[in-house]
Amino acid sequence: MSFDGRLLSNINVLAAIVHSGSFARAAEALSLSPSGVSRAVSRLESSIGIRLFDRTTRAVTLTDEGRRLYEEISPLLAGISDAVSLASGASTAVHGRLRVNVDPYFSRRILAPHLNEFLNKYPGISLEIMVRDQLGDIVAEGFDIAVRFGQPPSSSLIARKLFETQTVTVASADYVRRHGAPQSPADLIHHACIQMRSSMTGMPLEWVYSAKGDNVTADISSRLLVNESETLLAACLAGAGIARMKAEGVKELLAQGDLVELMTDWTGEKFQLFALYPSRHLPAAKVRAFIDFIIGLLVAKPDKLIVFQPVEQQ
Repeated sequence: MSFDGRLLSNINVLAAIVHSGSFARAAEALSLSPSGVSRAVSRLESSIGIRLFDRTTRAVTLTDEGRRLYEEISPLLAGISDAVSLASGASTAVHGRLRVNVDPYFSRRILAPHLNEFLNKYPGISLEIMVRDQLGDIVAEGFDIAVRFGQPPSSSLIARKLFETQTVTVASADYVRRHGAPQSPADLIHHACIQMRSSMTGMPLEWVYSAKGDNVTADISSRLLVNESETLLAACLAGAGIARMKAEGVKELLAQGDLVELMTDWTGEKFQLFALYPSRHLPAAKVRAFIDFIIGLLVAKPDKLIVFQPVEQQ
């Protein structure tokens, strides 16, 4: 299949639909008519012989074939934009709209207080933060990057590990007074535990501990499963059961005595912070800038994020 400018134009329309979420919004962004956008998609589908979108009255989503195509072309389009900016001598190579998928914990506890710093540093960026309990399909939904705690699911996404943080097992002081404190992971089966659903996999997280070189996956008794860290913390503080939390999020509560750390002879597993992006190629300048900003933020704030340890770049 020969390449021409019309093909690139039609591919640009595809990218606009994915980023905006609809044909109408893509038409507005590209200063085209809705029918012009539909014709561009039809021409692209005809030229490559696949259907790109599933369309309903409520949503537009990529087909599996469309998703694979977009995974390949999105970094190339970003690379063209970066190359043009650099060739023109522009000082604003980091520019454009950046759509970021984050979990509630990372957004509220770490990112949100510093968003203005990022915007001030990169005045050419328009930033859209979407807080989601579940990762979802970041390609089909047009995200440039996701930042999540926890092991990423097997997928075509590139996963770059940025940081890791220790977990602690805690309960309210009232819970400990009423039910006592477990001394080892084996004791947890006799206590009410609050489980957390992984935002990556959608499955309940296992409770893994280590002591003297031995790793143990605890059997726990749980009647309460949540999918969001603030709910987990609130339920734990109210005495609903024992929870496992990221250490820096409960440091003050432990110091105040509102929470009690349990099984201090056992080390809880570490949670890793990953940047996920849909590309096998070098990510766009705006994506690289956001990743570097997060790393710099966590390294530069040791007083607030003391338990984070930077991971060497891979």
